[in-house]
Amino acid sequence: QVQLVESGGGLVQPGGSLRLSCAASGSIFSITGMAWYRQAPGKQRELVATITRGGNTNYADSVKGRFIISRDNAKNTMYLQMNSLKPEDTAVYYCNAEVRVLPLAPTTHWGQGTQVTVSS
Repeated sequence: QVQLVESGGGLVQPGGSLRLSCAASGSIFSITGMAWYRQAPGKQRELVATITRGGNTNYADSVKGRFIISRDNAKNTMYLQMNSLKPEDTAVYYCNAEVRVLPLAPTTHWGQGTQVTVSS
């Protein structure tokens, strides 16, 4: 059984910052790719950022230069530092990870989501 738990969401004013965390737990052998997604009300879930086990990152154009994705492999934890937040960043943020639990092949897991609201 693998669990991904997000934390760090909340209410912040435009221009402010938040740091999200995603902690994976369970009988984990390894975690390869990890990612943050978000879903705003009435919209489809969209990819925000990805990070490989080796630390290679990619970002959606809408967050480039403002968000930083990182991970601590020893702690099975991923982070999203969000700076210069805008009202359009308001969404539920989900973490996603490819997790291998021996002897099975890697499978995709999702967290339950954490709400980020950017408003004055």
